[in-house]
Parts: sequence; structure tokens; C-alpha cells
Amino acid sequence: MELLVRYLDRSNSFSSDITQDLVKEESLRDDLRYYFMSPCEKYRTRRHIPWKMGVQILKIVMITTQLILFGLNNQLVVAYKEETTMALKNLFLKAYTGVDEDDYSVAVYTQHAVIDSLFYVLHQYSQLGRLSVGPISYAEDENGRFLPLTICKAYYKRGSREPSDEAYDIDAHLETVCMSHDPRTANMWKTQNASFFDLDFYRLVDIKITFQLKGINLQTVRHRELPDCYLFHVTITFDNQCHSGKVKLFLDIDAESSTCKDWKISGTAQKNTHYLLMFDGFVILVCITSAVLCTRSIILAVRLLQRFSQFFQENFNHKVCAEDQSEFLNGWYVLVIVSDLLAIIGSILKMEIQAKSLTSYDVCSIFLGTSTLLVWVGVIRYLGYFQKYNVLILTMKAAFPKVLRFCCCAGMIYLGYTFCGWIVLGPYHEKFEGLSRVAECLFSLLNGDDMFTTFAQLKDKNTLVWLFSRAYLYSFISLFIYMVLSLFIALITDSYETIKNYQSDGFPLTDLQKFLLGHKDFPVLEENGQTEVELSNSVRRYCCCQRYDSDAKALA
Repeated sequence: MELLVRYLDRSNSFSSDITQDLVKEESLRDDLRYYFMSPCEKYRTRRHIPWKMGVQILKIVMITTQLILFGLNNQLVVAYKEETTMALKNLFLKAYTGVDEDDYSVAVYTQHAVIDSLFYVLHQYSQLGRLSVGPISYAEDENGRFLPLTICKAYYKRGSREPSDEAYDIDAHLETVCMSHDPRTANMWKTQNASFFDLDFYRLVDIKITFQLKGINLQTVRHRELPDCYLFHVTITFDNQCHSGKVKLFLDIDAESSTCKDWKISGTAQKNTHYLLMFDGFVILVCITSAVLCTRSIILAVRLLQRFSQFFQENFNHKVCAEDQSEFLNGWYVLVIVSDLLAIIGSILKMEIQAKSLTSYDVCSIFLGTSTLLVWVGVIRYLGYFQKYNVLILTMKAAFPKVLRFCCCAGMIYLGYTFCGWIVLGPYHEKFEGLSRVAECLFSLLNGDDMFTTFAQLKDKNTLVWLFSRAYLYSFISLFIYMVLSLFIALITDSYETIKNYQSDGFPLTDLQKFLLGHKDFPVLEENGQTEVELSNSVRRYCCCQRYDSDAKALA
């Protein structure tokens, strides 16, 4: 009787252990199924409101609105700077046609033209108040005095040359001589400093004229924003470094914006900066909420992965494969968090710009533009829950490794053509003058753009280079368009066909998917640490290698 009682106790404890294991397994399976559900399925299953999806939708609307508002303001700022630069070039550069020649604005070729252009700048600067049609004036210091105009000339310390005798004597050390004057004394510059303008052109390297102007961007009034005050640092350069008989004239402007000290606006234009600052603050709050929710999801995914890995190790003596582990580490959450961080930084910069504490419009544009791009790309995640819209994501995921390897190989050939084109064709073709321009030109040719112009613009003064250019361009176009680009498209097409076949016939089941479906046929580790599937694959590879070796010996 005692033996019977002990047997029944052991049976009950064994059955209770089995029941606990089954409950634990079903609990893990339910949690995994819920984690991989779509937001709508989660709502139907447990009536949990998809807060994360709602925050993402709200964030898309707000960030896009923020980007549009900042983009309109940025366009006004850039347009004002560009038009001011064009106006100053027409004011200070004699014979300026309105179109820059390559990287410079004007070129002069005689000594008289250089002196005349120099005096023209000084005369126009002294008459600025009567010539300019825009709100531009001389810059003043804290005491209300005009900031002076500065002229500096750099020339070799000593030099003599006799081109007819092929002789020269040059001291390469540079000397710089400068003078500065008040705008009101401009009419006396020529007489008081006549010796300064006696230029030794064979020693002259460059002449730089620097001055500062102030302006007001009044066009923002029509957009209900306060006008900005600008300080322009203007530099006019007479470049004679080449000593080729051609002196190039450059006009560069560095603009700094700030809040106007004394302003008064009447009419419809009102100050609405505080509304924009409140909106930007709300965008930051939404982005922080989104980042916190996505971080929480990543933490839950890591905990689920640990539970799943521990369960597989204890029950099947089997490790979770890398493909199943990647299912838990959702890259979309990382993408959303990165976009949130960029949006927060961009919003802070935007608020500083609106408060006139910063003027980094370009940096702010990069942060806001990149964050908006990533936010809209993240929308694809929700479309991926529908099979008909999921083809793009699956095709990109399947083709990415093959495309990356292919691009590494093709990139080597592309870099070879880039360096070759730069060194050979650079002196004779404007599209090959720099490495970046060569890469851009070849990429245009790769896409079938601007082919005839590239052929026609090559200077045919050197017959050998002209013949080489034809062989170079024809070989690049034939190789990359007819072979490399076709293979590139074939890789993506092959991945697309594979995905289409999987969608019709069914995708191969991983261990995670089998567990979610309730399967029990998982491979078990052998004594050497390999699973049955891995062992069979290694045996098959070993047999193939043995057969290959025997065939090679027979052929030898």
C-alpha cells in the first residue's frame, strides 16, 4: 500500500511538472505571437490602443509641417543673400556681365584694366549711398564710426625676369602691404597714396579689398515675420598667382544675421515668433515620446529573445539562429529613434535661429531634412503588414547583401576610370577638372545623361588626348551600361522573382515560426555540438569536396 501511495505521488508531481512546462511554453508562445502582431491585430486581441502608431502618425504631420515652414523661411534667406551678392558684383566689379566665368566673376588682361578696375571699386564704395537701390549702408562700430575699407597687396619680396633670355631671379617669400581709409576720404586715396598703386605686376601675387556693409531683409514682413539685420563681410580679390597675363576678379560675401536693435512694424505684419517656438517645443515633446516608446519596445524584444533562447536551450538543446535573433532586433525601431534624435536637434537649432541666437540655416536644414526623410521611410513598416505592399521591403532585404558585394566590385572599376579620366582629360575638359566632378560626370554617363555634350566639349587641340578620350568614354559607357548596369538590375530582379515565388508557394519556416505554429520537430545538438541539419550539410559539403578532388586528380 505504501508503494502504491509513493507511485501515485511521483505520478502527480511528474504530471504537475509537465503541466507547468506546458503553461510556460504556451505563455511564451502567446507573448511572441502578440509581439509580432500588427497594431490592428493587437487592438482586436487585447484591446490595447496602438499608441506608438498614433504617435508616429502625429509626428509625420508635425515634422512635415515644421519642415515646410522652415523651408519657406530658408528660401527667403537664401534668395536675399544670393540677390545681394549679385547686386554687389554689379556695383563693384567693372564690366561684370551678370554671369560668372567658371569660378571667377571677371577677368582683365592689361595693366591699365587692373588699375582701372581697382579705382572703380574705390569710387563705387565711396558713392554707395547714392548708387544702391537696396537698404545697404556702411557698417559702424560701437561708437558710431564707419568701419574702414582695407586694401592689401601681396607680392614676392624680390624678383626680376627676362623671358627673352629665359632667366629669372625670384625670392619666394611674400610681403604684404595694407592701407585702410574711411569711406568719406575715398576721393583723396589716389593722390595721398599714389605710390601704393604703383604695382610691379611681375612680383604681384594678389590684391584684396575688404570692407563691411549692413543690410535689412525686408521681404519677411509680408510673411508675418520680423526682418533680420545682416552684416556682410565683403572681399574682392584680384588674383595674379598664375602670372599668365590673366588677372581674375573674385567677390566673396560672408553674411551674418542678427536681431535688429530698434524696430517698429505697423499694419498686418505682427510678431508670431512665440507661436512657432511653442509649435517646435511640441514637436520635441512628441519626438521624445516616440523615442521612449520605441526604446521600450526594443527592451521588451530583448527580454523576449532571452526567454526564447533559454527555452530552446533547456528543452531542445538548440541555440536560436541568427535569422531568428534578427527578427527580435527590429531595425525599424532604431530608424525611428535616429529620426527622433535628428528631429530634436533640428528643432532646437530652429528655435535658436528664430530667437536670432544662431544663423546655421544649412546645418538646421540637414537635420530637419534627414529626420523627415527617415520618418516617411518609417511609414513603410506599417505597409509591410499587408502582403501586397510588402514586396518592396522583402525584395530590398533579400537583394541588399548581393547588391552590396556587387557594388564593391564595380566600385573598383569605377574608381579606376575616375582617376584615369581626371589625370588625362582634366586639363582639356571642364567636366574632368576635379575628382568629384569626374565622378559626377561618369555617373551621369552611366545613367545615359549628357552623352553628346561630354563628347563634344573636349578640346581637340591635342590629337593623342582626343583619341584617348574616345577610347576612354566608349569603353566606360559600353562596360557600365551594357554589362554592369544590366547585371545590377538582374540581381534585383532575381530577388524579386524569389520573393514572388515564396509568396505563392510559402516562405521557408524558421525555428521561431515553427514554434509559433506549435511544431515540435526542432533539430537536436549532436555530441560535436552540431545540429542534425548542420551535420548533414557539412557531410554533403565534404562529399562534394572529395568528389571535386578526385575529379581534379583524374584530369591531371
